[in-house]
Amino acid sequence: MPNRLASSQSLYLQKHAHNPIDWWPWCAEALATAKRDQKPIFLSIGYSSCHWCTVMEGEAFSDPEIADYLNSHFVPIKVDREERPDLDSIYMQALQMMVAQGGWPLNIWLDPHDLVPFYGGTYFSVDARYGRPGFLRILQALREHYDTQPEQMGEVKSQILAALQATTAAEAGDLFDRSIILHGWRANATVLEDSRSSNRFPMIPYTDFLLRGYRVASPEPWPEVGDETEIPPTLQPSLQRGLCLALGGINDHVGGGFHRYTVDPTWTVPHFEKMLYDNGQIVRLLADLWSAGAQDPALRSGIFGAIDWLKREMTAADGSFYAAQDADNFTEAKAAEPEEGAFYAWRWVELEQLLDPETLSALAETFTVSVPGNFEEANVLQRRSNGVLSDRVLAALDQLFVARYGQARSTLSQFPPARNATEAKTSPWPGRIPPVTDTKAIVAWNGLMVAGLARVAAVFQDPAVYRLAVGAVAPWRDRQWVGDRFHRLAYDGQPTIAAQAEDYAEAIRALLELQQAATALVAIGGATPAEAADWLALAQKLQTEFDHHLWDAATGGYFNAETGADLIVRERSTIDNATPAPNGTALQNLVRLALLTEDLAYLDRAEQGLKAFYSLLKEHPRACPSLLSALDCFQRPVLVRAGAATLAELAQHYLPTTLLRLDDQLPDGAIALVCQGLTCLPAAIDRDRLWELLRQAQG
Repeated sequence: MPNRLASSQSLYLQKHAHNPIDWWPWCAEALATAKRDQKPIFLSIGYSSCHWCTVMEGEAFSDPEIADYLNSHFVPIKVDREERPDLDSIYMQALQMMVAQGGWPLNIWLDPHDLVPFYGGTYFSVDARYGRPGFLRILQALREHYDTQPEQMGEVKSQILAALQATTAAEAGDLFDRSIILHGWRANATVLEDSRSSNRFPMIPYTDFLLRGYRVASPEPWPEVGDETEIPPTLQPSLQRGLCLALGGINDHVGGGFHRYTVDPTWTVPHFEKMLYDNGQIVRLLADLWSAGAQDPALRSGIFGAIDWLKREMTAADGSFYAAQDADNFTEAKAAEPEEGAFYAWRWVELEQLLDPETLSALAETFTVSVPGNFEEANVLQRRSNGVLSDRVLAALDQLFVARYGQARSTLSQFPPARNATEAKTSPWPGRIPPVTDTKAIVAWNGLMVAGLARVAAVFQDPAVYRLAVGAVAPWRDRQWVGDRFHRLAYDGQPTIAAQAEDYAEAIRALLELQQAATALVAIGGATPAEAADWLALAQKLQTEFDHHLWDAATGGYFNAETGADLIVRERSTIDNATPAPNGTALQNLVRLALLTEDLAYLDRAEQGLKAFYSLLKEHPRACPSLLSALDCFQRPVLVRAGAATLAELAQHYLPTTLLRLDDQLPDGAIALVCQGLTCLPAAIDRDRLWELLRQAQG
């Protein structure tokens, strides 16, 4: 019989609806029940495309003996982290304090009276293994500890709560100290090469900040990647990460799009889930690298492969983008459980059947494919080198595409999603059975993707990509406001859950990127000045609402969510993870709004926010690269006013703290006006003088 989660809109919660555990959603009634019955809360947080969440659902959470004990001795609550990132952030921090690591599933035990945690972990197996007891024994020990050791439990809780509260403290300092940025660059320069973990993650907030070191060299385009001796050293860490992404097995070279991370240090075998937020950040990074002069065809292929995947598999009828695709898929309709990576990997015998010997040989010379394979006796495609792919190799990839999707790439414009396991197993797929797609639309993740697309459109002067981004924003205006409040999610077009800081921040960033892309495309007729003005007006509207609901007037910065009895602390997130911290993005937005509108109230707010996080910037720069990027924007804000043709050229270059504004009323003989913050520099009369002024303003 289904439990309380059966009526949930969340795909993740629905996956647990038939567990024998008497799950509650996070709600006032569940919290009150735990308090009344004197039962500790077992809180389990995950998301639909999380592989180990799926494993634990099928193992521990489906075990009758475990379920009986949980139901009798705890109040079990399930949370979708994509619905409640505020809860996830608090309890993930607490878990990291307790066990020095985090991840999902996030399983944590709370005191029902104050919701402060006293124990936590990630994946728990049913049976004892890896030197750890089985899950049932852990549950029994924790309940015994809760009942018999209240003083010790209270000490643990007090330490955790004090540590969480300490993260909300602030200490002001000199924001115009240029050494903060330089120290931040040096501190973060080795982050991307950290060898302590065998996994490799995109880590785009770090890569983006390190790329800003380009200003040590000229902002003019650099030579192509082939001549390594000519690439400035400041570009190397970010370029290397971009090439790892574009060439590695993390890139789906057949269907396009990027997986979540790799489970090895060589970027070969991915954890196969595809997240919208990763893909939005990666296409933006690769476009920025291209605009910085690293114009390798592999980077371009990675960008437009991801965009093709987005259009084909991740775009809803209303234009918005789906959230994620699972790592696992069924290999046949009768299979009891899905297999990780089966949709993407290729056995050698299968390649021999699909490709003629010459084509297979060309594929093996270009990609790491072999008889034994590199992933469970199969092959994940990883490129051996950068550059242009031969026509024969491209033809091989097209043949593999047909084998996977059952249709030629040139004719398959839309591939319908499998919305759940039942659809995956019962639909008549012409090729392989695809992974399940989580079709909800998340504003923050859509914002990251729209920002990436807008940047691609500006760099490559591509109106079609711009229109794809525009289509995704249209639902925001049409449906995401309920009354006067912007909302975070949409299930089948129906908005739910009030927007949190990351939603406002990433939506505003996306609108400002669209404003810049529209400005850049005016010269070729890809957009109009009126469109650019509309995007700016919508960004200002959202910013006003963001300020009203989530600005910390006492200290500065933005709270993650509105206050509530179910939050043990009210966080202002500044630590970057897979996505940028909301405050890092939000404070950059304020500087950009100040430049574009000449309203200095935005700049005042940015200053107050950065002051609130000064000690973090100064003492822990490796924790907050996006906040350092915001400080970079604040210290070196640049506005260029020029005609459409000049702005189109500038948009194709990497100028991260520079904003473009269309202005046809320039002084006689001038091609552009460059303003360095609140100071206007002498008019640029030719291209050489314009670049000299840009070097002066941004350096």
